[in-house]
Amino acid sequence: MKSLFVFCAILIGSASINKASAQISFGINVNVQPSWGPTGYDHVEYYYIPDIHCYYYVPSHQFIYQRGRHWAFSNELPPQYRGFDLYHSYKVVMNDPQPYLHYRDDEAQYGHFRGGPNGQEFIRDNHDGRYRDHWHDQHEADEEWRHQEQGNGHRGRGNGNDHRDGGDH
Repeated sequence: MKSLFVFCAILIGSASINKASAQISFGINVNVQPSWGPTGYDHVEYYYIPDIHCYYYVPSHQFIYQRGRHWAFSNELPPQYRGFDLYHSYKVVMNDPQPYLHYRDDEAQYGHFRGGPNGQEFIRDNHDGRYRDHWHDQHEADEEWRHQEQGNGHRGRGNGNDHRDGGDH
């Protein structure tokens, strides 16, 4: 009887450990979300960005976009959108694995969000303490420089005309 009790205790204990480790693997990742990401999400795997027809994988900070018939992974925006301002676009949060494999569905469902942030607040502009230590990328540094230059009345790189349409959608 005592051995049955010990066995049950071990079984329940191991089930609790497995459940806890599963919860940890899908925990909060606010600190790796980019400053141009929308607020309100404790965990984000991917953003779909309808304006530039690509995804952003938050854990590795990579843009995912089609190059020919294949998916390309890059730490930079797709070449045709290098000057695109991510603070002026809508992001769809996606936590399914490899959502880019369903690109046509996402394009049909979220294409109407093109053309602006549509009311999203960005991490950079939020004063909630949980966003204090968010991930800073080169794009953020470039945008801060652009906005500083605009505020100082300078023209050129910071003139706000860096949004590229990229052709027909």
